[in-house]
Amino acid sequence: MDSAIRDKFRQLLIHQIAPTFRGGVPLGEQRRFLDDMGNNAALPPGLEVSVRELAGRPCEWLRNPGHSGEHVFLYLHGGGYVMGSCAAYRALACRLALACGIQAVVPEYRLAPEHPFPAGLDDAVAAYHALLAAGHDPRRIVIGGDSAGGGLTLATLLTLRDAGAPLPAAAVLLSPFTDLTCSGETLTTRAAVEPWLDPTLFDPLARLYAGKHDRAQPLLSPLLGDLRGLPPLLIHVGDHEVLLADSTRLAERARAADVQFEIEVWPELWHVFQFFAPALPEAQRSLDQIGAFVRARLGLDEHPAT
Repeated sequence: MDSAIRDKFRQLLIHQIAPTFRGGVPLGEQRRFLDDMGNNAALPPGLEVSVRELAGRPCEWLRNPGHSGEHVFLYLHGGGYVMGSCAAYRALACRLALACGIQAVVPEYRLAPEHPFPAGLDDAVAAYHALLAAGHDPRRIVIGGDSAGGGLTLATLLTLRDAGAPLPAAAVLLSPFTDLTCSGETLTTRAAVEPWLDPTLFDPLARLYAGKHDRAQPLLSPLLGDLRGLPPLLIHVGDHEVLLADSTRLAERARAADVQFEIEVWPELWHVFQFFAPALPEAQRSLDQIGAFVRARLGLDEHPAT
């Protein structure tokens, strides 16, 4: 049954979603399409969604009234640093919050090319500091993100560590884009099985975000940075995605730096497959595993209240 559902979603990606994210499609159209995907996704019942500001930027807080407000998941959305929004990732962030049994906050960090590096990183770091200033204990904060948001999560951690700021309890990375030099071998070896991302788009996206800066510097390509002292990392990635090597190499670098990490490579799955939970069974299982990891790091009950 799982394989039949997976194949159905694969065909949906190939024929109805992937064409929008190919070369030649205007960025504005890609942004609208991604936002529409998120707006059309059903939200789990019972969650409260409130629009606020965090560090001077719009954000959304996602909370189940049955959950404590003490613990926070700071979620940085994906979109190649050039697209994505609270609307596009609201459903995924809601389901992550439910799986973890805590509230989530999703900031609208600035996007390239209008706002190239380091604008997005500055916004993410400022959002974390704003949580601390509001009284949130860093030991009760988890940070994470998908794709570009995963790379931004790592860059945020490196920035906080180097500044001597208190670090969050853990980080969650979904199909992270960690190498903006685009040197991963799976950009080639997984191109034939990746159902929706064109591997030739990553270099142009990286150039738009990096602007005049060297893409090999750690705050752009955190894979190439010194990871020592980072909090525990959880990495979930699909075996059929072109960014697979960005995750497997990150795990190798974390091991060499004595950083605690867990990596789960999901067979026959694609980039940020969690976007399709709960209809895709593996996506929901991934979220459940993430929830267990986060609750363990935060010292919460084994099962969240829903």
